[in-house]
Amino acid sequence: MEWITTALTALFSYFYMFLIAKLMGHRQISQLDAFDYITGITLGSIAAELATELENPMRPVIAMAVYGLLTLLMNQITLRRNRSRKFIEGTPTILFHNGKLYRQNLKKAKLDLSEFMVLCRQQGYFDLSQVYSVVFEHNGSLSILPREADRPATPKDLGQSPKQSTFFTEVIMDGRVLKENLHRLGKEEKWLQKQLEDQGYHTHREIFLGLCDQNDTLTLYPPCED
Repeated sequence: MEWITTALTALFSYFYMFLIAKLMGHRQISQLDAFDYITGITLGSIAAELATELENPMRPVIAMAVYGLLTLLMNQITLRRNRSRKFIEGTPTILFHNGKLYRQNLKKAKLDLSEFMVLCRQQGYFDLSQVYSVVFEHNGSLSILPREADRPATPKDLGQSPKQSTFFTEVIMDGRVLKENLHRLGKEEKWLQKQLEDQGYHTHREIFLGLCDQNDTLTLYPPCED
């Protein structure tokens, strides 16, 4: 029946698009350059056509493959050739430096002063006197260098030497023990049960989230209904 064929074609389109996206790599929308953005829109349009193309589905399949291969090729070119990367992705632009706003660079970045101030405020800078430099990156984001007197103090500034933080590994999620993660840490369930009892719990089912660091410190979060 035609509706079954349509459903199967749409299903194939969905997983084919997923495969192409995996091959192209993961990037956030805000990190896409113009080429990736255009490619993403085009692939989505072709995938929509593929979902309903019953007579000749190979045409959009081939088109998506070509776009995917071209994207991979352009990525390889930009990785290996610095000049090509500058041409395709663009270069960073200084918008503000040491109290000076560069009007021409703002025009080049297609930003007016209002948009510039919004982007600064989104990063927590409401007063430009606290800012030393602002760079407009090729992906449309701002990189802000605060003045030394206005940047957050670090432990080094205070003459302190805290221990290095380590990664946390989930060992309990939603009341379930993640045995693979536990074994990756070199621990057994007996060790986990003892840690639970030492912190006043009877079973892992009482825990919503359990995190363990590389120093064997177990942090437990019971479910909160409020």
